[in-house]
Amino acid sequence: MSDNQQTQPIAQKKFWEMKMSANGSNVADIFIYGDIVRYQWDDTDTTASSFKEDLDNLGDVSTINLYINSPGGSVFEGVAIHNMLKRHKAKVNVHVDALAASIASVIAMAGDTIFMPKNSMLMIHNPWTFAVGNAKDLRKAADDLDRIGVSAVQSYLSKAGAKLDEEKLQQMLDDETWLSADNAFEYGLCDVVQEANEMAASVNEELFAKYKNVPSQFNSQKSTKISAEEMAQRQKIAEEAKANLAHLKTISGGMY
Repeated sequence: MSDNQQTQPIAQKKFWEMKMSANGSNVADIFIYGDIVRYQWDDTDTTASSFKEDLDNLGDVSTINLYINSPGGSVFEGVAIHNMLKRHKAKVNVHVDALAASIASVIAMAGDTIFMPKNSMLMIHNPWTFAVGNAKDLRKAADDLDRIGVSAVQSYLSKAGAKLDEEKLQQMLDDETWLSADNAFEYGLCDVVQEANEMAASVNEELFAKYKNVPSQFNSQKSTKISAEEMAQRQKIAEEAKANLAHLKTISGGMY
C-alpha cells in the first residue's frame, strides 16, 4: 500500500438488535449477542451512544425484554449500557439465554427481574487490560482498574441485596467465578430459575482463552442447537456478531 492510500473502515453491524415485541404494543425486545465492542476508528459515535439512540427510538415502552448471550467485552460500553437501562422508566426483564460473562453480567444486573434457565451461566471477574510503559504508567493502569472495578461491584451488590456481602463478592471476583443459575439465585444475582433450554453459549475462542476457569462445556462447544423457531432469529444475530470479529484487530478501550 502506498503512503497516499488511506485505509477505510469496514462498515460494522451492531452487537445488539432492538425491535417492538409481537406480544404487545408497549413491549420491546433487545438482543445482546456476541462480543460487546467499541470500534476504535470512531471515537465520537461509540456503540454506547448508538445504543442510546436505538433505545430512545423505541418510544414510550412500558416493558423491555433484554435477551443476553455474550462472553463480555468492553467495560466502558457495558457500564454505559447498564446505566441507560437502569435509568429507563420501563420495567426491564433480563433473560440470560445461555451466558452473561464479564461485563455482560453487569449489564444483566440492570434487570428488575433476571431469568436464567438451569443450564445458563453468569461469570464475574475483576476487570483487566493491556498496559505498556514505565513503572509510573503501569501503577496508574492498576489504579484505574481498581476504580473501574468499583462500578461493577456496586452493580452486583445493588442487585443481590442481603444475599451477598462485599467481602464474599470480592473473593468471587478475584477467583473468576462461573455461576450456574442456581448459584446466581443463591447469591441474589438471579430472580427466577427456569427449565433448561437447548441454546448454546456465544463463544469467542480468543476472548475465552484469556479467562482462567472456563467450564469444559464451553471449551468443547462447536455449534449452537436451536430448539424452537423463535431461537433461529437469535442465532442469526449471534452469527452476525461473530462475523464482525473478523474485522476487529483490537477492541477499543482494552478493558474487559
